[in-house]
Amino acid sequence: MHGLGAARDGERDGELPGGYVAGMTWGWTGVRGTWTDEAAAESMRVMVDRVATTWTAVTFAAYQDTAQSVDVHWRDAPTVTEDEVRHAIRAARALGQHVLLKPVVNCADGTWRAHINFFDHDVPCEPKWSDWFRSYGEFVVHYARVAAEEGCEMFSVGCEMVQTDRRADEWRALVAQVREVYPGLVTYNCDKYQEDRVTWWDAVDVISSSGYYPLGDWENQLDRIEPVVATHGKPFVFLEAGCPSRTGSSALPNDWGLAGEPDGEAQADWYREMLASCARREWVQGFVLWDWPAHLYDEADAATNDDYCPFGKPAEAVIRQAYLTATGRAGG
Repeated sequence: MHGLGAARDGERDGELPGGYVAGMTWGWTGVRGTWTDEAAAESMRVMVDRVATTWTAVTFAAYQDTAQSVDVHWRDAPTVTEDEVRHAIRAARALGQHVLLKPVVNCADGTWRAHINFFDHDVPCEPKWSDWFRSYGEFVVHYARVAAEEGCEMFSVGCEMVQTDRRADEWRALVAQVREVYPGLVTYNCDKYQEDRVTWWDAVDVISSSGYYPLGDWENQLDRIEPVVATHGKPFVFLEAGCPSRTGSSALPNDWGLAGEPDGEAQADWYREMLASCARREWVQGFVLWDWPAHLYDEADAATNDDYCPFGKPAEAVIRQAYLTATGRAGG
């Protein structure tokens, strides 16, 4: 179990390792068989080189059948295997990256995980919160152990689970289970607009959320989030943030299915505003941007690619410069 002590370094002094999270989400959704080939290795190398990341989020999804199912099939395909997860963590470490391990649950029928929900009071013959948290908790605690053994500096216990957020007691119990096996920084990635609605931020070390806010609205949203961070006195990071390179997406950056023509400049404009607005708020201590696939498209096709990945697009240079400046590497 190497890396257990190292994972604690940032938490001991109440600061994030490196002082600023210049991160990118890598490998989503974690499809079995795609993380250990040369294309995946090259993708990660290119990400670190071109975007100047200091953090890599090894992020993958396990599946439950529907939003009302209580069993998370985290050992089954198409989810990556534990060996593949360990391989990706070690690859990131070999590139000098701090690592966030982020296991996520999705619904196999396509329903967004924010809608996973059950009756607040148990009813016979109906699915129950207790059964779901038991299965989900097994998944999360297993990978918390992996994070400990591999020396990951941060671990996320959940992502954008809006309907579960009100179940504070269950989340506190799960965080406690995670802490029994994992000594590093623990966070929960709430969804956009939910930062001031989660009632159990005191249970985690880092407050984090998904920053998919429209162009022109960043100052308003940061004004809303700032009192939450001030109240709890904990580091804050946008554990997701991004915008497709697509006409119209800057007004609704969380909608990955929004119709529009490829538009790299629109994506770059969104990043310029987001990064500039957040740079004026000292309490925003970084980003884990969305996202960078395990298998990259050809750079020659970047102008016609309309997804979130900034590779080969105008936003790439915007992010790189912001990250170099924030981490004190600009001009070095």
